[in-house]
Amino acid sequence: MVLVAEVLVAVVLEEAGKTIIFTVRMKNSVLTFVIFATFWPAAFLGQQIQTVAFYNLENLFDTINGPNEDDEFLPEALSNWNSEKYWQKIAHIQQVMTTLQLPMLMGVCEVENRAVLQDVIGADKRYAIVHTESPDARGIDVGLLYRQDLLKLKSYGQLRFVLPGDTIPTSRDILWAQFKYKKEIIYVMVNHWPSRRGGTEQSEPRRIMASNNAKQFIDSIQQHTPKAKIIFMGDLNDYPEDKAPRQISSVLSPQITAESGEFGGSYNYKNEWGILDHIMVSENALSGKFQVQTQSGKIHSEPFLLSEYKGQVVPNRTYAGSKYLGGYSDHLPVSIQVILQP
Repeated sequence: MVLVAEVLVAVVLEEAGKTIIFTVRMKNSVLTFVIFATFWPAAFLGQQIQTVAFYNLENLFDTINGPNEDDEFLPEALSNWNSEKYWQKIAHIQQVMTTLQLPMLMGVCEVENRAVLQDVIGADKRYAIVHTESPDARGIDVGLLYRQDLLKLKSYGQLRFVLPGDTIPTSRDILWAQFKYKKEIIYVMVNHWPSRRGGTEQSEPRRIMASNNAKQFIDSIQQHTPKAKIIFMGDLNDYPEDKAPRQISSVLSPQITAESGEFGGSYNYKNEWGILDHIMVSENALSGKFQVQTQSGKIHSEPFLLSEYKGQVVPNRTYAGSKYLGGYSDHLPVSIQVILQP
């Protein structure tokens, strides 16, 4: 038997604790259904699910000879880094951002200047840039792209420090930005810690210095504005079990683990995958209007991001030494999901 009725009033939704009362008023009767809210599509409840990502862009240099040590990325260099290759790389980054569903926040590293980030976002007015010039000798910086239609930038700055054995700052700054969503404050920190050049043990004190400065900043936020949420991200040039990252994971919750991706890491070194690219969040970021989804951490490994080298699957990189491969990056992007409550 088929019951035909005229719908007089559209669906009415009311949120009642963890249930939703779904009422359909029909011509001769009123039908009411009770549904658990956890099974209701977020978009139907007015929620938005947004991506927060980090991506090492592998030497995003322009083709202009600047005051920094950019000689290896110029048209006359052995790498023959020219406009065609530059714009192809920009297109690759934009493709990744589309795959990541146009992240609300995307931290990046290995960028030469603000201008290259402007080329990445192009004419998309939804995006804005947070960037400061670091004292790194090669001239590579960290940066942050954010959706200004979703978040309001309140302030930003950098943490600058002198590494052991140096007399002046020579490394990448730690970039921080303070955002507001509704009435909630969110701090985002973008990192690119010193490399392992010279040996892991020999270079570790340099990464510990970066970690010390990052943790002091986190401690200050949690002491003076305990309700503020923190998202910490970056290429730390260290694995989760190493001392420097463990200083951060002692106060923040790691979101990128070996289970976050099919290979167990974001970087491949000598045919072994490991996590160099991290996202960690404060515990209070897991609830509220700006809410990080638990277990949403992901290491992205779409086929176009991968290549094969000597029978091993590796990231599809732009260069191998001075040999141009035309790929994306030697790192895979990492991300988490955030629910924005209305």
